[in-house]
Amino acid sequence: MSRSRELLGSLIEFDTTSRESNLQLIEFVRDYLAKLDVPCELIFNAERSKANLFATLGPDNVPGIVLSGHTDVVPVDGQAWTVDPFALTEKDGRLYGRGTADMKGYIACVLAAVPKLLAAPLRMPVHIALSYDEEVGCLGVRSLLAELERRPLKPLLCIIGEPTELKPVLGHKGKLAMRCDVKGAACHSAYAPQGVNAIEYAAQLIGELGRIGARLRAPELHDPRFDPPFSTVQTGVITGGKALNIVPADCRFDFEVRALPAQDPREVTDQLERFAEQEVLPKMHAANGQSSIRFSELSTYPGLATDSQSQAAQLIAQFCGSSEFTTVAFGTEGGLFDAIGIPTVICGPGSMEQGHKPDEFVSAEQLNACDAMLDRIASSLHA
Repeated sequence: MSRSRELLGSLIEFDTTSRESNLQLIEFVRDYLAKLDVPCELIFNAERSKANLFATLGPDNVPGIVLSGHTDVVPVDGQAWTVDPFALTEKDGRLYGRGTADMKGYIACVLAAVPKLLAAPLRMPVHIALSYDEEVGCLGVRSLLAELERRPLKPLLCIIGEPTELKPVLGHKGKLAMRCDVKGAACHSAYAPQGVNAIEYAAQLIGELGRIGARLRAPELHDPRFDPPFSTVQTGVITGGKALNIVPADCRFDFEVRALPAQDPREVTDQLERFAEQEVLPKMHAANGQSSIRFSELSTYPGLATDSQSQAAQLIAQFCGSSEFTTVAFGTEGGLFDAIGIPTVICGPGSMEQGHKPDEFVSAEQLNACDAMLDRIASSLHA
């Protein structure tokens, strides 16, 4: 594990919180691979402040395996850390730091495995794919996937190293995040009926979201592979109003749908928009014709449901030594890879129980196990 630990220490030192640039980390990885004679492609965002990285080890004329991870991490603001989140701290068999579990531990293991992958000719390629802005809606990987989609050969398998305790995961829910802006009409609260109270009408819409969510809990819509076994809806942010004696003219709320792979999350927004158009807006317009309700998408990614009998599932079972497939509650970039014809599984070191929390950690045991999994991949792919 010493090389993986060393590389993890270097990766943790880069503050790649999604609001920051990831270029220092990407350049570190590029330079590391260059010393091993592995060329990289960088795919930048429009501002050239962030980049995806794609590298190929071995032949490029046959389908191979993608080892994929995201480079960004969630903020540490307001969290009570007892160690420096951007310096690796080892204690009692645990490696602490922001991103150790989610998911720089996996990236470190992949980088440490490169010399072993190069030690003998590969009969099929291994691709390394690193992306940005996964934590804020799987944004960066889309330009990388657009590039891969143009290529004639699709990989046989993508392994995304989100923390699953190295258990093979074949499914997760999709997500749709939405914003609703309600515009009413202000007036003195003593004459409240003359205004249009944006908060009160937003509350009606939020109440309808709750009723839609309750209908999604119907037993016939359940999929027992997931926890919870139904699609969920929740409102997470609401803002509005200026003062108690002013009828509020504006209210905004953000909500999300986490949908089972077989269900379309846009059905929820379609239902809510119909309710707004038919039930809420007529009441608002009766008081003020300029009132409005506007919906806008914040982010979305599809669910994942890889067939347990597929070649991808058989390969990951061989590599991680387990065919006990499961699902996870959190989302990944997996559905986006799958959507362009790259079968995908989720399998990485650590647990999401530690992700996004203060004193995030990955155990040394899990890093060792990930190194062993990558050794098996190298052995199976050597000619």
